[in-house]
Amino acid sequence: QVQLVESGGGLVQTGESLRLSCAASGSIFSIDVMGWYRQAPGKQRELVAVITSGGNSGYADSVKGRFTISRDNAKNTVYLQMNSLKPEDTAVYYCNVYMGGLRYWGQGTQVTVSS
Repeated sequence: QVQLVESGGGLVQTGESLRLSCAASGSIFSIDVMGWYRQAPGKQRELVAVITSGGNSGYADSVKGRFTISRDNAKNTVYLQMNSLKPEDTAVYYCNVYMGGLRYWGQGTQVTVSS
């Protein structure tokens, strides 16, 4: 079993920043890809950012230049630094881990950006 615990969500104003964290625990051996997805009310879940074990990262066009994903392999933790937040970034953010051919999800953390 793998558990993902997210933290760092909250309510901020437009232009402010937040940092999300997601720590993986349990039967961890080698995490291939870690990432963040988000789901706004009435919309499908979408990819925000991913990072490989080697440190290569990718971003959704909507967050490029504002969000930065990073990971600490020793701690099995992935981070999402979110700057210049906009109301359209409001969503539940989910941590995602791909390991051993399986995908695991966190419980989600709410990010709300007020205008």
